[in-house]
Amino acid sequence: MKIAVVSDTHNNWNNFEKAINWIKKENIQFILHCGDITTIETLNTAKNIFAGQIEFVKGNGDFNLDLPEEKEIEIGKKKIAFTHFPKIAKNLAESKKYDLVFYGHTHKPWEEKVGNCRLINPGELAGQIFKPSFAVYDTEKDFLELKILDQLTI
Repeated sequence: MKIAVVSDTHNNWNNFEKAINWIKKENIQFILHCGDITTIETLNTAKNIFAGQIEFVKGNGDFNLDLPEEKEIEIGKKKIAFTHFPKIAKNLAESKKYDLVFYGHTHKPWEEKVGNCRLINPGELAGQIFKPSFAVYDTEKDFLELKILDQLTI
């Protein structure tokens, strides 16, 4: 099963919609959002146009959104946690309970190993600092790839 992991949309609906449309075209049915959605309108619109499952956590820019700071899920025999904050992510990875931990906040795509856990930042969809990007993870193949939004054909 493939999952898409996005973060730091910062209310850039055009980029978020483009990513969702590509995700739908690829028949990916699961999105994890690592926070900084920014508004309830962006969150609700994403839920309305994406028929699959989409899960959100709270970022530092999500003042008025009632979301948890971290979540955990199991997909395709992989235990996954996700959060917005790097320090929380590192602690989750160090707990040795997860195969993968995703996080946001820094806007920089990144991957490192913490013990047997892969600690991953998918970058940012807002395009504020770096090129807009997100990650796609295949649980069956244990394969992660970074998608640069400008390079996708919808």
